[in-house]
Amino acid sequence: MKFPLMRNNILREDLDAVIEHLKQEDPILTHGQNVRAFEAEWSAWLGVKHSVFVNSGASANLLTMAVLKIRYPEGGEVIVPPLAWVSDIASVLQNGFKPVFVDIDPRTLGMDPAKICAAMTERTRAVFLTHVQGFDGLEDRLLTELQQRRVPLIEDVCESHGATHHGRKLGSFGWISNFSFYYAHHMSTIEGGMICTNDQEVYQQARMLRSHGMVREANDPTVLEAYRSTYPELNPDFIFAFPAYNTRNTEIGGILGRSQLKRLDRNVKRRTENLLRFLTQIDSARYRIDFKVEGSSNYAFNLVLKHPDNVLVERLMNVMREAGIEFRRGSAGGGNQIRQPYLQGIVPKDHHLHFPETEHVHFYGFYIGNYPDLRDEEIDELCKVLNSA
Repeated sequence: MKFPLMRNNILREDLDAVIEHLKQEDPILTHGQNVRAFEAEWSAWLGVKHSVFVNSGASANLLTMAVLKIRYPEGGEVIVPPLAWVSDIASVLQNGFKPVFVDIDPRTLGMDPAKICAAMTERTRAVFLTHVQGFDGLEDRLLTELQQRRVPLIEDVCESHGATHHGRKLGSFGWISNFSFYYAHHMSTIEGGMICTNDQEVYQQARMLRSHGMVREANDPTVLEAYRSTYPELNPDFIFAFPAYNTRNTEIGGILGRSQLKRLDRNVKRRTENLLRFLTQIDSARYRIDFKVEGSSNYAFNLVLKHPDNVLVERLMNVMREAGIEFRRGSAGGGNQIRQPYLQGIVPKDHHLHFPETEHVHFYGFYIGNYPDLRDEEIDELCKVLNSA
């Protein structure tokens, strides 16, 4: 594949750091001091008080919705995007909430803020907003409306590390935010994710939920004492507060995260430069170029036809395959999630047709790999191929 979705995301320096750890006489491999150090360094980089390292971005989604379930055991509605990864919606369902879908803004591929505000009701428990592929999905009016209505914002930043809104990093605005460190993302721990918050109670709950619901995983003495005094008949090391999960990561993940974080800002800068070069060269008569690039930390080049054209889209896919360009049709997560089998019987029949912007991306949108070592001449060649379709 001449133009893959990602290449060289785990460098020699990352592997050398892991090897040095493994050379120790008795190295700790499970969750340990490197995990804790990575959490602290990540929190400082993001500008939040607390971070909890887990084994995937999907687990970060799952535990976040489990925290919301603790707050709202009776359930309710969570506003979600139809253009997202499956775990955003699956985690809502798995915790007994009803997903309420809102169509996207074509400039950000994230939920349209005006439509979010219109969809909120007294049953709304949270807005689960995905910052799609590096774009800033926030608007000030949405933040104001959420604050006035006291509806929590949950940010999925799994594809948008380092993106900003008014210069402040995405993931620092919400009640809780989620990140992914999967191989193809801005930085990688092979598999991994992070839950971030400024809420001390959420932090303690996430720590327990990550490890079977065990109270001993809390690091707040007040929390520990409260459970131990309430349940004196139980072994204090084995009090389980919640019917939870095992989503811990490892020391190897922590070491890789610490190593990769050192170059994340530099990589974000390069990705953004690549995006701007790409947008100036693709054919604006056929492809959309009016994306919201302010604050972007581009994850992938988005190639969206300006108008529905079944002939062009087939020709474009053939051209990309022949040129060795790896692509994903439908952009994030395979297009319109409402079309997926797991939502049959949960949403009304033909519900997907009520989301025309998402439907357009589903059929006429693609993403193509962008990565820090993509050279200018490669971007130029890529654009020539795309414009030749």
